[in-house]
Amino acid sequence: MERRTIEPRPGWQQTVEEQGLIYPLTRYPDDSLRPYWDESAYYVFSLDEVEALEEVVEELHRMCLRAADHIVTTDRFADLGITDPRIAAAVAEAWRRRVELPSVYGRFDLRYDGTGPAKLLEYNADTPTSLVEAASPQWFWMEERFPGADQWNSLHERLIAAWKKQAALLPPGSPLYFAYSSADELGEDLMTVAYLQETAEQAGLDTAWISMEEIGWERLSGRFVDKQLRFIRSCFKLYPWEWLTTDRFADHVLDTLDNGGGTGSTLWIEPAWKMLLSNKALLAVLWELYPGHPNLLPAHLDGPRELARATGYVAKPLLGREGAGVTVHEPGAAPVVREEPCCYQELAPLPDFDGNRVVLGAWVVEDESAGLGIRESSGLITDEYARFLPHVIL
Repeated sequence: MERRTIEPRPGWQQTVEEQGLIYPLTRYPDDSLRPYWDESAYYVFSLDEVEALEEVVEELHRMCLRAADHIVTTDRFADLGITDPRIAAAVAEAWRRRVELPSVYGRFDLRYDGTGPAKLLEYNADTPTSLVEAASPQWFWMEERFPGADQWNSLHERLIAAWKKQAALLPPGSPLYFAYSSADELGEDLMTVAYLQETAEQAGLDTAWISMEEIGWERLSGRFVDKQLRFIRSCFKLYPWEWLTTDRFADHVLDTLDNGGGTGSTLWIEPAWKMLLSNKALLAVLWELYPGHPNLLPAHLDGPRELARATGYVAKPLLGREGAGVTVHEPGAAPVVREEPCCYQELAPLPDFDGNRVVLGAWVVEDESAGLGIRESSGLITDEYARFLPHVIL
């Protein structure tokens, strides 16, 4: 793994926008605009390195599925902050019927510097973003800058194949809706959903487009409907399950949930069992089940324990996006147990490449490794000001 600098292509901003990345710039607090898509540098991997990382990702995915089964069979829902019996029952039922429920994708965030084993930082399994830039612009960048080279990137083909395979699991006679929240001012959710809808259409699925705010409730029939009062039988949503099960329509969601048994009204993708994997408590459960595993960091739910003295730790809210609420505690500092439920994970500072802190976003589609996206940040926390850099296998 190596970081190399390179001169950006002339007109790069227009190029990546035409390839689906609608926000190639990030607005900073001082109102300046700086590249989010950053092709002033790129990362190089060897083929052996990528193949080894692919094996790690697929092993981590299998371990996470076993941890999810452990949570359900031992009734550990409270550790995830799931205290509503109806939600716990819905998640457990979804897990038991998971072979009947479409699940598309997820993203592992890994610490890796090219020298030691990759370490799992977290699993974004319910509403992962940065998919478009990983699948499209960086592939075309490689073809233009390094023709004949390769990239850890089969995302587009695997997504289409996944939709084709899962078409039989979808309710017949109605389109698959794709929903995003219009409250997302940046447009990241909109862009991600539009791309996933495109891959579903290329797989031959009948699709429709809607925002979460436009989904209505038809009282007489007891169904979710679109603006034309058409029944929403299945819906991919880039809207976290913890919101879907707690907002003002939560009772309707649970009352009409199709969990693969064909008796409900609306089938949601990703399925409810993804709540088991998108929760930071998963990191602590993994460490309990696989203590000392080379690709895991020690993690606990009841406090930092020995981490406060020995290595330092990171406190992560059980639910959150883009580093929100994450705090870093150096070794030797007095341990702090926060009132908000958190996972306390060993501090493993992100590797520093020329002053840039790097995290690898390794994608799975269904159960297979599918691609890589790299983000850089200036600090230890990968936040909304992170930059996306392309990579190549040489």
